[in-house]
Amino acid sequence: MKMEILGMDFSCALGSLSNGKVPDKDCLLPLMSKLLGYCIVAASTTVKLPQILKILKHRSIRGLSVAAFELEVVGYTIALSYCIHKGLPFSAFGELAFLLIQAIILIAIIYYYSQPIGTTTWIRALLYCAIAPTILAGQIDPVLFEALYASQHAIFFCARVPQIWENYTNKSTGALSFLTSFMNFAGSIVRVFTSTQEKAPTSVILGSVIGIVMNGTILAQILLYQKPQANKEKKAE
Repeated sequence: MKMEILGMDFSCALGSLSNGKVPDKDCLLPLMSKLLGYCIVAASTTVKLPQILKILKHRSIRGLSVAAFELEVVGYTIALSYCIHKGLPFSAFGELAFLLIQAIILIAIIYYYSQPIGTTTWIRALLYCAIAPTILAGQIDPVLFEALYASQHAIFFCARVPQIWENYTNKSTGALSFLTSFMNFAGSIVRVFTSTQEKAPTSVILGSVIGIVMNGTILAQILLYQKPQANKEKKAE
């Protein structure tokens, strides 16, 4: 009897276990991929919440690169629209929808604490609001769509570089959240596995690999630059 829930076929694994056997690799790996995929989607609903709360708590965006967060919104928009219109299963990309919503909320908060907002910033925001719906609806030439998706890897790379440089220059990670950075890093690692199992395009897997490198670098900076502060606080006590 076939037992399928949310695209996950449990019949193979349950059949093997009921016969006292360990499910083989071909049976277990696709199921694990689906389960991990949905776990990433579930975790993504709160992945940027620690960063949002940290900014609101301290009423400060000290050490944050505005350009990095703006580029992140653009990258999520392109990646989400591409995965939707390529017909990939929700478990393979669902986190992008939640990350995009949170990234937009985050950039709005950053703008709020960046007062006064310059004309250039308003122009960038209005351009995004005008173009994003067309991209998400997939109402662009297929060749241009592929080119856009290829460019989003460079966008995500460039989104991290300003923040990495800001951290390096200041020798501090400011208002960056460790938990958000860790979840981004861990999610990229797991997404490489799930994308491979889902037979996602190579470009999708490449995006996750870039995420591992860039998010891992920021995570390492948080660990490196926060240790001296922790030691100073202990001495002060």
